[in-house]
Amino acid sequence: MGSHRGTAALLALGVAVALAFMPATPDRRSTPAAPDASPTPRAEAAGSTVTVLGDGSTSDTGPQPAQPPVARLKPGEVPPQFVVFSFDAPTEDDNHLFSRTRLAAGASGAQVTFFLRGIDLLPAAARWQYQPPQHDAGTAAVPFPADAQVRATLQQLGQAWLAGDEIADGFIGQFCGPKGGRDWSTADWQSEIGQGYSMVNFWKTGTGFTDLPPLPFDYQTELVGGRAPCLEGRQNLLPAEKEAGWRYDAGSPGDVQHWPAQTDGIWDFPLQRIPDASGAREVLSADQTEQTYLNAFERSYHGSRAPLVIDTLLDPGNSSQLQVAEATMKDLCHRDGVRCVSFRQLADWLDAQDPAVLNHLRAQGRV
Repeated sequence: MGSHRGTAALLALGVAVALAFMPATPDRRSTPAAPDASPTPRAEAAGSTVTVLGDGSTSDTGPQPAQPPVARLKPGEVPPQFVVFSFDAPTEDDNHLFSRTRLAAGASGAQVTFFLRGIDLLPAAARWQYQPPQHDAGTAAVPFPADAQVRATLQQLGQAWLAGDEIADGFIGQFCGPKGGRDWSTADWQSEIGQGYSMVNFWKTGTGFTDLPPLPFDYQTELVGGRAPCLEGRQNLLPAEKEAGWRYDAGSPGDVQHWPAQTDGIWDFPLQRIPDASGAREVLSADQTEQTYLNAFERSYHGSRAPLVIDTLLDPGNSSQLQVAEATMKDLCHRDGVRCVSFRQLADWLDAQDPAVLNHLRAQGRV
């Protein structure tokens, strides 16, 4: 795993740019969790001590629960068929899409990746805290949430992590095109990443919601990858991700299913081109029909066993696609040889393999 020196530097940068009133270095103090503010029943039941971090927004409760064991393949052994379900913009509002997705994943035996945007924890009244690269302070390409939405999202984040789901980075302002990710320099991306760390690590200071318990994880160590809005700007983003010590990038577009490789030490997990329902053409592996996903699964399952990535935007106008993702999880995740994992868990498995075995898998060709 990469050094956390880079994440500390980016955190300090984000604080300096946008949240200057927040402490740049977390003040770690070890205290027993209060009965009315315990972030984790698991830690409380074991009688362990919870380490509250910084301003009390996050905490160290030990290793993440419910993580699958990682085994090294033997030469010639058939690999698992990995399926990664990821979900963009996990904001909990009156539509309850975040909680619905979390519960559906649990019922299907899946652990998934949620690409949290920093803006999801920044109420509209505090929008001025965000200093987007190449844009005016307090602006974004998507709406800032209401106070109640931020509170509900925080609750769901803690429950998702305790269930074994990954909280990854979906970045903040969602700017695309001119003056967006496509045009951002590495320094711009470093500012965006640093501000994202601050919005999670210091959400109590940023929101004023000091009555809520801390999140049950240390975002400084848990965050290991992200996906850029509109899949843009990867050339300048990768150096910023490397500086942050991230282990994967999920923001390259439209590659055919194949066993992943690394770029400068970072795993490349692109959205994929998969056969559509008719099989006549290929489409991006986001917001498709269930039959399209099944076609992609069958092609890989009976071929190279390359991982399949399925991405869904958690938006009220996209509820039909959430139904598709739920149905696909229910169908695939209990099949023999199938493992529905997060991007982080896929990176864990890849890191544990013999490079010669991975090279052999890649040599089998795509899908």
